[in-house]
Parts: sequence; structure tokens; C-alpha cells
Amino acid sequence: MQFGLTETQMVLKNSAREFLAGECPMGEVRRILETDTAHDRNLWRKIAEQGWTGIVFPEEHGGLRLGMVELAAAMEEMGRALMPGPFLSTVVLAGSLIDEAAGSSNKRRYLAPICAGETIATVALLEASARWDSSAVQLDGSGPLRGTKLFVPDAAVADIFLVAARAGDELVLLAVDARAEGITVTPQPAMDLTRRLYEVNFDDVTPMDVLARGHKADAALARALDVAAAGLAAEMVGGIERVLEITVDYAKTRKQFGKPIGQYQAVQHHCADMFLLLEGSRSAAYYAAWALDQSGARGADAPLAVSIAKMYASDAYREAGNKGIQVHGGMGFTWENDIHLYYKRAKASEIAFGDANYHRERIARLVIDRRGGVAA
Repeated sequence: MQFGLTETQMVLKNSAREFLAGECPMGEVRRILETDTAHDRNLWRKIAEQGWTGIVFPEEHGGLRLGMVELAAAMEEMGRALMPGPFLSTVVLAGSLIDEAAGSSNKRRYLAPICAGETIATVALLEASARWDSSAVQLDGSGPLRGTKLFVPDAAVADIFLVAARAGDELVLLAVDARAEGITVTPQPAMDLTRRLYEVNFDDVTPMDVLARGHKADAALARALDVAAAGLAAEMVGGIERVLEITVDYAKTRKQFGKPIGQYQAVQHHCADMFLLLEGSRSAAYYAAWALDQSGARGADAPLAVSIAKMYASDAYREAGNKGIQVHGGMGFTWENDIHLYYKRAKASEIAFGDANYHRERIARLVIDRRGGVAA
């Protein structure tokens, strides 16, 4: 791998920053988060026009067929701008799941409209255990769906639910019309107002299609969750960077005892620590994205790299938010200051696709398995 973005990747990253500065400034973010669904169809249309909704998907379905590193570069800028809406749930998670699980006809039916920005999809996975792996799925998928999924992102604006269920001992991945009779969508409390979560209840709902079952379903879900975790880690990098910028700007202008607080060593240490958290997170996130793009032996590191990136970014974003708010003092808690919005995103992102402890456990399992298990 190379240790920097290519010229083409930098052009993508810079154009994403320019686009978001114009179309999604903080004033617009605040307007959207105060709506019922935190989704703006006009912004979504413009995102689709940029090609982002098909960034990693095959050209035959309307995608750009770029790589995970390009997705990470775009998502870093989305995190920096605190972009609201269903990009993570629809493109990164649901789109990846369809791409991995579905046959060619179902890709044409479900993936192509996502690439075109015409369909919003979300994955209904979590149940009462709230664990991010297929072993926790209990919803019966052998007939009409009856049961509940929790913390489903963007369910109120979704056109399609991708539902993980059980048919006997097998995992099945089902495509369900989000407006089908028997579906009830109820808002759940969410710390991050830019991303809404919902409880989805299914009462005798017949799926439209079975996308995959058995080992193929397990492998597709595992891969899609890794893609989503890596994408989110990159997005968190952008958030950390913006928290650092806001904090440094404040430290340069806020005066105490006749001089800017940035001249005091304790504040400087906080800013230095935040910079280290940023660079460590960025390195881990881009390595994870690169690893997901590899095949064969070089790609075998991808699950481990993803867990390292998500674990580190989860801790780093939260800690950077803590330090940023501490430097701001009481100002950091006011609604008018943007830093609390980033902190709320940090806390929500920390939990999504497995928190730091979940990924530490996964890292331990992967390392032990790689070394042939624990000696007796």
C-alpha cells in the first residue's frame, strides 16, 4: 500500500469538501436535524448527482466502481461536515449487503435504484440483545415476518428494509417493502439528532425477495458490517479533525488573565493529544479501507484491520470531544456552539457496528485464531 492518497483521490476528497461547504454548512445541518426525520430530499438528490450513492458499486448497476479508499475519503469529509441523512444506512450498509448477497436480477431491482439515488434502504438487524453479529438474530423468517427489530436507522424514510432473520438454523436476508401492510415504525430516543433510529414491528409481513440464505447470507452480512464499520471509522476521522479545528480556533481567541488560553500549557497539551488521536485514527481507518479492497492473502487482514480502526476511532472521537468541550468550558455545553453536536455524533458512532469493547473482543478472537488457538 502507499501511505498517502493519490492525486485522483485527493481531487475527490477536495471536491467533497467544497460540495459540502456549499450544500451542507452547519446552518443547513441544524435546520435538517430539527425536522422529524433528519432527511432532506433535495440534499439527497444533489448527493446522488455527485455519484456518491454509487461510489463503490459496479458500473452495470449505475455505480462508479471506485474503491473503499475513495469511499473513506468522501466519508471523512461527510464526518467533518456532520452531514445528516441516510448515506451510511443506505449506501454503505444496505448497498454493500445487496452487492454481496443478491443475484444479478435482485441487484438490478434493488441496487441500481440506490445508485441512482431513487431508493432509500436500511438494514433491520438488531434485536433485544443489540449485538452486531448474525448469531444474535432470532426473528423467524421461515414464513410471514412476525417480530420486532430495534435501532433501525432511517426507517421512517426508507423504501426498502433488508431484514436479517432465521429460517431454522439458517440466516436469511430478506427484502421487504417498507410500506407493506403490517409494518409499524416507531421513533426511538437517539443522542445524535442527525441520524434517527426506529423500532420496526412486523405483523404477518410477506417479504418481496430472499436475497441470500445460509453461509452466503452469513458471509454477506459479515462483509457488509465490516464495510460499514470501516466507512464509519473514516467518517469519525473527519469529525475528530473538525473538533480539533473548532477547539484550536477557540483557544486562539478566548482570553483569560490577559492572554489567549491557547498560550497555557494545559490547553496546548489537550490540543496536542487531540492531534495524536486524529492521526492515529486516520492511519487505522485508511488501512482498513485499503485492506477491504484487497483480495487473497493481502485481504485476509481486513476483518482485523476494520476492528482496529473502529475500536481506535470510537475511543478517539469520544476522547477528542471530551477534551474539546473541556477547553471550551461552559461554552461547550451551549446549543449555539457546534462542538456538542459533534460530541453527540461521536457517542452514537461509538456504539454503531460495535463499540470499542466489542471490537477488542473480536481482535482477540482473530489474533488467537490466526495463531492456532490457545494452548492447553
